[in-house]
Amino acid sequence: MNKDLKILICGGAGYIGSTFCYYLKKKGYNPIILDNLSKGHKEYVMDFEFYNYDIGDYTSILNLIKKLKVDIVFHFSAFIEVGESVKDPIKYYENNTAKTINLLRACIDGGTKYFIFSSTAAVYGIPEKFPILEEFPSNPINPYGRSKSMVEQILQDLDMASLIKSVSLRYFNASGALPSLETGEAHNPETHIIPRILDVIIGKSDYFTIYGDDYPTLDGTCIRDYIHVVDLAEAHFLAMEYLLNGGKTEIFNLGSENGYSVKQIIESVEKITKKKVDFKIGKRREGDPPILIASSKKINEVLGWKANYRLDDIIQTSYLWHQKLNNR
Repeated sequence: MNKDLKILICGGAGYIGSTFCYYLKKKGYNPIILDNLSKGHKEYVMDFEFYNYDIGDYTSILNLIKKLKVDIVFHFSAFIEVGESVKDPIKYYENNTAKTINLLRACIDGGTKYFIFSSTAAVYGIPEKFPILEEFPSNPINPYGRSKSMVEQILQDLDMASLIKSVSLRYFNASGALPSLETGEAHNPETHIIPRILDVIIGKSDYFTIYGDDYPTLDGTCIRDYIHVVDLAEAHFLAMEYLLNGGKTEIFNLGSENGYSVKQIIESVEKITKKKVDFKIGKRREGDPPILIASSKKINEVLGWKANYRLDDIIQTSYLWHQKLNNR
């Protein structure tokens, strides 16, 4: 591919977006970051061209796309907290759906032909079978999942109208950090399980709360499919190659095809860190499915992608990053 491609990364100062920027840089590309910094961290991406815009700012983004002649846009700018989406659904429909429409309009009007969308396993709701295939019905059970499912449908309609080609990547549980430690998870507040457990390990929290231990699983805690953020970055790169080489609009799962319960994650953290995790059992969170495990067969067959990082790699890189982030 042409190393002079104009690649716009919306949400590029966030966790996954910044990881992808470093991935592209190591591949010889010069991504351009767009971020309103409501969740992102500019200090992690100081070496990149940066624009402090909101994805809902149609005029500024349109002018930027025209000025730079952007070839492809990556969209990492969503709000991601399931519980918050249940309490404040308007916030999620406004940012994740309505503002994405503004971003897409700017892409189309500015002449950008390709769009890669960070979607989510939450679009499946509570599937009846596992592993989850892309053809399973989209039946989200919370506003976060619905806000993403709506965008997926919009992208299908835009493709039917020959306005823009896209790939939607349905993430399962993004985790881990760059092994080189330029960036990693730094959410505020932190809601992801591994950094919350590591907060206990480093003494930042007194204990970890397990939200429910009465699910229909082997140990009663939720089971999730964890995927390392570098594997995610590679999938985005392959999706870009696929579209630029004439690929059609598609949807792919992004998961490891392995499921781990909350208690199993705690055990793995204890093994890697050689420290004990104090935890308590809390109430279930509204909108949490018992099990989410992906099938990655489709993305393997079409893009040649597979997860290379294992759970121990995820926890080890997370631990090193967490120590750096907290200076411990």
